Amino acid sequence: MRTQKRGTSTTPPRSGMRDEDGSALVLVLVSLLILSTLGLGLLNVAYGVRHRAIRLKNEAAAMLAAEAGYEKAIFWMSQQQDMLSALQNAVPGTTGALDFPEGDCDYQIQLFTFAGSRPIYKIVSSGHSGMFHRTVDVLVLQAASGWDMGMSRVLFGGPDTEPVYFASDEIIGVPLHINDLHDNPDYRDIYILGSPQFLKSVAMGESRETTPRGIDKYSSVMSLFDGGIYFDQPDSRITDEATIQTKVNRFENSTKAQFRFKPAASAPVSSPHPAVQLEFFVEGGVGKVRITNNCTILGYQRNRDYKTLDFKIKPGSDGKRSERYDIYAYHFMLEGGGRITYDIDETYVTQSIGDVESEPGGQIFVDGSVIIGGDNEDYHDGDQVVKGKITIVATGNIWIADCVRVSDDDDSGVHYPRGSDNMPAEDNPNVLGLIAQGVVKVVDPGMSEYEREEDLSRWERKGNYYPGPPEAPGGFEYVPIGRQDAGSWVWQGSRWNRRRVWQSAELYERHLPDPMVAEAAITVGGGGWGAENVQRDRYGNRKEASGNQDDLVVRGAIIEAVRGVVGLIGADGYLKHYYSDERLLEGVLPGDIWLRGKYIPAPAGWYDYRPDNQ
Repeated sequence: MRTQKRGTSTTPPRSGMRDEDGSALVLVLVSLLILSTLGLGLLNVAYGVRHRAIRLKNEAAAMLAAEAGYEKAIFWMSQQQDMLSALQNAVPGTTGALDFPEGDCDYQIQLFTFAGSRPIYKIVSSGHSGMFHRTVDVLVLQAASGWDMGMSRVLFGGPDTEPVYFASDEIIGVPLHINDLHDNPDYRDIYILGSPQFLKSVAMGESRETTPRGIDKYSSVMSLFDGGIYFDQPDSRITDEATIQTKVNRFENSTKAQFRFKPAASAPVSSPHPAVQLEFFVEGGVGKVRITNNCTILGYQRNRDYKTLDFKIKPGSDGKRSERYDIYAYHFMLEGGGRITYDIDETYVTQSIGDVESEPGGQIFVDGSVIIGGDNEDYHDGDQVVKGKITIVATGNIWIADCVRVSDDDDSGVHYPRGSDNMPAEDNPNVLGLIAQGVVKVVDPGMSEYEREEDLSRWERKGNYYPGPPEAPGGFEYVPIGRQDAGSWVWQGSRWNRRRVWQSAELYERHLPDPMVAEAAITVGGGGWGAENVQRDRYGNRKEASGNQDDLVVRGAIIEAVRGVVGLIGADGYLKHYYSDERLLEGVLPGDIWLRGKYIPAPAGWYDYRPDNQ
């Protein structure tokens, strides 16, 4: 028997070792497969994330490009003198495009519709970035306030102005806007004395802080603004003569030919001003306007700046200089001089831009001045009553010589009762717009009573009597010209002296009522809204109805290039009571002269989306 040597083996290798090696190889292969799959998955996820990031980036770039086009369109609109005229005349800029490093956009501006008589515009801006597109579709309208002013200062002659203060006991119930004065040193552009009541929002063109020191100049008055106050707001273009002229031209061109007047001054008076007199009344339930063309206003002007507060902006001065103007004294009409009564709806037209039309409304255009008022109280019980929708535009001044109210009834007999605040009802359809390139003022009825001292020695003696003065004395109502009364004048030595006024002249001594009421949208391109002949020093002095200061009530809207003098606190003229008639935000055809440089989205007017194929 063989014996086995220690340290040696005669057993052959086992096959399990090869199995273990194969299992490890399979494990490695499976691991590689899993890792490869995970790697591919991670690569796919990374690609998806990157692709999504690119998509989001391009979509964001497309959206930002579309919004940039919208902002460019809004800016362009704010620079236009009159948007309706720009669209009507296809002014370059209603379409445009912008390029950016990551995309581009194109935009278009068009008139969408009228809300009543207020235009609503549509801006469509499409942004593009790569294969992605976004569209912004917005309805916008021009911002409007109840009371816009170029500056809260009155004109004092030449370049001089003085601040106008809002005072205690005054109620400012209209949204207010005041342009940036750009004064240096930088003070508040709204002037406050005591604690007036600002019931609605106030917008200021200037910032809240002074420049350049950054001091809060409004901290002491912030509690007075019950409706809030907003700073750095775009200016109104009421101070831009070219803008006003453009809008007045559009108004003239859209007015019916029979209601475009160019009056002539016929009476032989000094300082004659051609004018048209308008009287509004209701007869048989129908709103009417009685028009007297070719009136002659006798103007009166102080001979020195320091004697008056009645100034207007000097044409061509860009609102930087002022001059005295002839205030209303009284006016004449030659006998047989043309007086016609129309139903107000005979003046109606529509504004039409392309296929878009506004609601109908009345328009009267006067290349001259306008007097609103009359002496015939059988028609209107002392007031002017407007039944209908009508706007009056004058290239000169508009003088108001009676209370002007809107009717509370419509043409079908429906009555619209006023609220406790005596404002016209929200659905009352009757409105009046007054637009003047000169001033809009409440007359002083006392002017018609002043005796005119004249040296008549320069007039030739004819026989034993003077043939009649060049200026016939008279009151507010018309005085026939051309008659003479031999007994009115006597020769005394070397001159003619007045014995009594002409027998053919009637003198109407009258007061304006207290309160004096104007229910209208008032736009004043050549100065301010206010009252004439307010006392300055010892010159002037209005004829008040009661005491030394009456109340002036405005239920409507006011746009004025500068502040007009209304009264001296506690001394002369009027105390203000202004209330916003929000019905006027829909316009008085063809709208008040919309002048704010700010355009805002209409309620629910913003819509942005992707094209359907994206």
